[in-house]
Amino acid sequence: MINPESTAHSRTRAKKSTDLNNIAASGHASTVDLAPPPLTSVVIDGVRVELDDLPELVELTMPRDGIPEVVSTPAELRRCAAALAAGHGPAGVDTERASGFRYGQRAMLVQIRREGAGTWLIDPEAFENLGIINDALSGVEWILHAASQDLPCLAGVGMWPDKLFDTELAARLAGLPRVGLGAVVESLLGYHLAKEHSAADWSKRPLPEPWLRYAALDVEVLAELEEELLALLEADGKLDYAAQEFQHLIDAGVPAPRVDPWRRTSGSHTIRNRVQLAAVRELWQTREKLAELRDIAPTRLIPDTAIIAAAKGMPTTVPALLGLPGFHGRAAKRDAPKWLHALHMAKNSTDLPPLQVSNNTPPPPRVWAERDLEAAERYATARPRLAAISDELHIPAENILTPDFLRRICWRPPSPITEETVTAALTGLGARRWQIEKTAPMLVQSLANPDPLPPKEPRGGETAA
Repeated sequence: MINPESTAHSRTRAKKSTDLNNIAASGHASTVDLAPPPLTSVVIDGVRVELDDLPELVELTMPRDGIPEVVSTPAELRRCAAALAAGHGPAGVDTERASGFRYGQRAMLVQIRREGAGTWLIDPEAFENLGIINDALSGVEWILHAASQDLPCLAGVGMWPDKLFDTELAARLAGLPRVGLGAVVESLLGYHLAKEHSAADWSKRPLPEPWLRYAALDVEVLAELEEELLALLEADGKLDYAAQEFQHLIDAGVPAPRVDPWRRTSGSHTIRNRVQLAAVRELWQTREKLAELRDIAPTRLIPDTAIIAAAKGMPTTVPALLGLPGFHGRAAKRDAPKWLHALHMAKNSTDLPPLQVSNNTPPPPRVWAERDLEAAERYATARPRLAAISDELHIPAENILTPDFLRRICWRPPSPITEETVTAALTGLGARRWQIEKTAPMLVQSLANPDPLPPKEPRGGETAA
């Protein structure tokens, strides 16, 4: 476990970061005022700590065991699995993807570090799956940062944790002001972790040495980071909150595919014609098929703006198509006949999509007052009360109760409104037990006895009655 000096050091760094953020956000100084004096000390538990006493950040430039070779053969994978199975303690796990370069969100590199086993970099593209690695880590706690981003692509290579610790989610629950991996490592461990390769094309082979060094360092700090976060969570009585959140991530599994994902094409809300909307659908689906076949990010063929422009213009010739915004470059020109065929299919479709799809999602809160005044009052009452709970717990409001859950229960509350019915409604939505315990009493009061909305301020030139 962490010694008291280490914990105090970590909390001092976190407090310093918070105070600096507050100064930057205050906005009290005018353009002619001098900048606020530099922060020289912070108060931790009533004790003032001089920031000069903190050591400078340590630059992490090389993994402690050097840069490992990339595992790309069956023999190497078996050796990796044996080493990981023989290790001890939790395993730090991370992935790198080629978002924006390749089709889908599959893992292009899997990094794992476990005490007694060292760090391993695995090329998942070289294997049918990584089930042997999953078996080697059976029953072992996996440490990930922002696990919801990595778990789907890990599932794609046959890996899924039995136990989980998410350092990003833990940092949120601990109330840290910045929760990116680099920021959390700096504030809690005192290391500077470079992140310049996070958006690189990780499908590149062979992977450059600086990228491999970056990938290995990402998992090297995770076990130490978990210890620091556990100390913070324990001190604030939040360990059980974290445990529930991590188990929820495991139990939730991979999100189901979206229904009609083509409707998320940027700009599709500007389409006012069902034939044109059918064109958006046909163009999007054509782009997906081509992108998957060529293993390329769909937007590298044509951007969403091109799909919308073609749907609105409905060109019938190649020159007319290529004259539209977004249809430039070799891919657009080479595939021009396919784009025109998609438009032809839309024109002749007998299955035109509806402009609006009915669902049980509440409308945007900005229109609630016109559509349902009581719902608007419930929401306007509950939101600041949730914010007060957030301030009290030092946890972001969206981590205490998912914003969509709050909107849904305010728009259509259970009947009758009791703590039991509100608890059942939140449970049905997917709220965790600790979230329900913290919010259900407040929601009962807000839903049953909402405050009236303040009167609208008169518009310019109007006089209030």
